[in-house]
Amino acid sequence: MRNFRKLDVWVDARHLVKEIYLLTSKLPQNEKFGLISQINRCVISIPANIAEGSAKDSTKDFIRFLQISLGSTYELETHIILCSDLDYVNEKKSKLIINKIQILQRRISALINYNRKTL
Repeated sequence: MRNFRKLDVWVDARHLVKEIYLLTSKLPQNEKFGLISQINRCVISIPANIAEGSAKDSTKDFIRFLQISLGSTYELETHIILCSDLDYVNEKKSKLIINKIQILQRRISALINYNRKTL
C-alpha cells in the first residue's frame, strides 16, 4: 500500500480543489446544477482517485486509478475552457488555471509511466 499523502500529485490536486471551489462559487447561480456541479465533481475526483488507487495492492490497479484521475483533469480543463467561452471566467484567470491543470496532467502522466516500468 502506498501513502497517498506523500505523493506530490495528490497534494497539488488538493490545492487545485480549493482553487476551483473558490472559482465555482463566483459562477452564476443558474449554473448550480449544471457547470458548477460538474466542475466540482470532476475536480474532487482527481485527488480522490489518486488516494483510492494508492490503497490497491497491484501496480496495475494503481495505474488504472491514476488514469481515471488523469481523465478527470482533462474533463476539468474542458469545463474551464467552456466557462471562458461563456464569459463566466476572464481569459487571464482561465489561462492560469488551465496551466496548473496541464502541469498536473503531465505529473500524473509521469507517475503512470514510472509505475508502468515497474510492471
